Amino acid sequence: MPPTHEVTNQPPPLNGHNLADDPALLEGLRREGAGWAESELRQLGHLGGTDQAQEWSRLAHAYPPVLRTHDRYGHRIDEVEFNPAWHSLMDVAVSHGLHAYPWQDRQPGSHVARAAKFYVWGQVEPGHTCPISMTYAAIPALRHNPTLAETLEPLLAAPVYDYGLRVPTTKSGLIAGMSMTEKQGGSDVRANTTRAVPTADGSYLLTGHKWFTSAPMSDLFLTLAQAPGGLSCFLVPRVLPDATRNRLFLQRLKDKLGNRSNASAELEYEDAVGHLIGEEGRGVPTIINMVNLTRLDCVLGSAASMRWGTVQAVHHTAHRRAFGTVLIDAPLMTNVLADLTIEAEAATTVALRLAGATDRAIAGDEAEESFRRLALAVTKYWVCKRAPAHAAESLECLGGNGYIEDSGMPRLYREAPLSSIWEGSGNVAALDALRAMAKQPESVDTFFTELNQATGADHRLDDAVTELRKDLADTSHIETRARRLVEKMALTLQGSLLVRHAPTAVADAFCASRLAGDWGAAFGTLPAGVDTGALVDRARVRI
Repeated sequence: MPPTHEVTNQPPPLNGHNLADDPALLEGLRREGAGWAESELRQLGHLGGTDQAQEWSRLAHAYPPVLRTHDRYGHRIDEVEFNPAWHSLMDVAVSHGLHAYPWQDRQPGSHVARAAKFYVWGQVEPGHTCPISMTYAAIPALRHNPTLAETLEPLLAAPVYDYGLRVPTTKSGLIAGMSMTEKQGGSDVRANTTRAVPTADGSYLLTGHKWFTSAPMSDLFLTLAQAPGGLSCFLVPRVLPDATRNRLFLQRLKDKLGNRSNASAELEYEDAVGHLIGEEGRGVPTIINMVNLTRLDCVLGSAASMRWGTVQAVHHTAHRRAFGTVLIDAPLMTNVLADLTIEAEAATTVALRLAGATDRAIAGDEAEESFRRLALAVTKYWVCKRAPAHAAESLECLGGNGYIEDSGMPRLYREAPLSSIWEGSGNVAALDALRAMAKQPESVDTFFTELNQATGADHRLDDAVTELRKDLADTSHIETRARRLVEKMALTLQGSLLVRHAPTAVADAFCASRLAGDWGAAFGTLPAGVDTGALVDRARVRI
């Protein structure tokens, strides 16, 4: 080989590490009552760091899903064809209970354990977590029809990935999708025009066009349609009990910016059979149960992407020399890496706190449910909004190497905006936070109760909480100010959690930059005096 082809000054491949070796994740897992799942989490994290898992991820993106509308003879089949790597990823996710399994597991902390696994395995390949999230979130909505829930919930929660187009009740496990939005309304689902006509046997026939259907290869879908009594929620199976195909027709797959391993489709209903979930006219209140859980997964997904990007940046700079020094030791690069670490840890910590609130709310804790209602909207806005900027900075740490597809960083960059759009864009999330405060004032009390647990621990946090109270008391132009208010709420919540639970170096750096205002517009602008070295050490992984 010519000497010009000798490879030097390049980092070794980042594989063979355990994705669960994440201090903020493990500390949160134990704190939120799911320490019993640490062994399971580490098992999944080990698999996630293998060459095999990384190859599954590569193949799922190199060979995205393809829509097959007809077979060779002209028969309509409406199937989505996936690379086998997709099915391997799904099989691991389902067998490890990342989907609806926690609903059947009565052990305290089961939803936190599931959240931690979702966070770890989502770093391997985020696209397939969409149907996993849909299946998890479908259960509370499905329970509005106890008869259907009794039959279908055990199959949705089963730790078996059983792919294929068959009668749902004949399968070993089911996957659920969501088919809500239409082209004339988007997030404004009350503008939906799909109609549902009741039949003599109690079912409905749905006719309409859905603009975005998540995971169109799912076994059944939760969907919204206009019934005689108003906008209502329905369960629509792909295959009917007599083994005939329901009248669902895939028109095309969306050509998306990112999330390319996952299929998203336009779906046409032509007298498709559906079953009412809840009461007629109560479609939005019924489906909001699902939305709250998928929003939690948006936060988890964004936190996972930040962790993955930070680890990639730290690994690269620890093995790359420039201008006479190892990059990670250069003060300005250390500042950037430390800043990325803070953002990732703050996102992870608040995500697990919300997972803990979910567990306790499901168990009947009204205060935790009230806190979750507001804190989830606030956090969904902020954490998901930060992910794209974080991805861009992480990519830049690798320089030109990060701009190359083989690095995985372009995929991270394209994927990052999705969670900020999915389940309500930034404006929708901010307005939802205002709505929660107006309709459920007790949620504001529980939010401040959470913040007040850190009172006196850091004067910068105390000052930020005092200022937040004043800002919320001023209702003038509140909708125009919504994003700024929600941002402040998110930052004070993260600050409170870090001051109480994180190492001093993390909490001090967060309060100095995010709350005291000594912070520039870009990452890498932490003030002097912050222990950047200790922060970067939190993001190092062992190979």
